[in-house]
Amino acid sequence: MVLYFSSTDEILQALGQRLRVQRLAQGLPQHELAKMAGLSLGALRKLEGSGQSSLETLVRAVRALGLADELESLFALKRQSIAQMEQAEAATRRRRAPHRKRS
Repeated sequence: MVLYFSSTDEILQALGQRLRVQRLAQGLPQHELAKMAGLSLGALRKLEGSGQSSLETLVRAVRALGLADELESLFALKRQSIAQMEQAEAATRRRRAPHRKRS
């Protein structure tokens, strides 16, 4: 599925299905993954079925499956040129407000 052209609901459902496939590949029943992740069975079922969940629920399930490294590149800034690298570096530097002189 190409997520770029998908609706939000389609993306959520696709992510839920991918999570389900990963769980099944590891031979885990839903109740066992829910317990490992510290989630209710209902929360996991909802996540796998429709993708509807909190970000915390998703991260808990991903971590319990041992897939946290899959999140590493999720929002990583992609640098393609030297100019973009310099611009990204400048954007990440913390800018401090100038100190006010006390009277």
